[in-house]
Amino acid sequence: MIHPTAIVHPNAKLDRGVEIGPYCIVGENVSVGRGTVLQAHVVVNGWTSIGEDCQIYPFATIGAASQDKKYVGERAYTRIGSRTIIREYVSIQRATGEDQVTAVGDDCLLLAYTHVAHNCILGNGITMSNLAQLAGHCVIEDNALIGGMAGLHQFTRVGRYAFVGGDSKVTRDVPPFFLVEGNPATPYGLNSVGLRRANFSEEERAEIKKFYKLLNGSKLKLSEAIEAMKAEVSTESGRHILEFLEGDSQRGILLK
Repeated sequence: MIHPTAIVHPNAKLDRGVEIGPYCIVGENVSVGRGTVLQAHVVVNGWTSIGEDCQIYPFATIGAASQDKKYVGERAYTRIGSRTIIREYVSIQRATGEDQVTAVGDDCLLLAYTHVAHNCILGNGITMSNLAQLAGHCVIEDNALIGGMAGLHQFTRVGRYAFVGGDSKVTRDVPPFFLVEGNPATPYGLNSVGLRRANFSEEERAEIKKFYKLLNGSKLKLSEAIEAMKAEVSTESGRHILEFLEGDSQRGILLK
């Protein structure tokens, strides 16, 4: 179902049930999965794949060349998962570097005017509120929420189920389950509402709270807090916090 005003390259791969609305442009190296809808004025180009049952609203751009000055036209990819909603004027740019990837996972919601820069990796179930901006090479884990007008520095990471408040400036890594906000962003506790809604067990929530206090409510250095956590960890959520803290960080960990 392709509107007569749309321009679709003959080599583009469109699965069954795809709808391409008025004035959309779909490039040569684009594939679009079953049931996905490009409503109107959507531009998808570069080496881009979009999964099934996505809804892409007017004036979104996906797979455009990276704004990174290092990008010189090399083949680099943009990948969008299934059932993701991309609202008006969202921009998601292809990666910099031969065969590198910018990726957005399944079941994400990117509200109007959000920006996902080159080489960002977003997991599943992520929400980015209006005007949230990710600089290059950010990593956002599953089910994190980025508030409206928040800005993330290059190479920052946000852990799963973390909540970044609106209008926040994030220059360091936000551990899983944290709630942070401000300019610069500061931890203000845990994303307790998100944990309850996701049906985390009482045992998991208790361990997450204990680890938060070790990181922010004690006089322990980060390395000492990690050793204390290792001695007590008993849940998958606790192990994930440790994995995040010991992971590759170029910006450091956001703590009080």
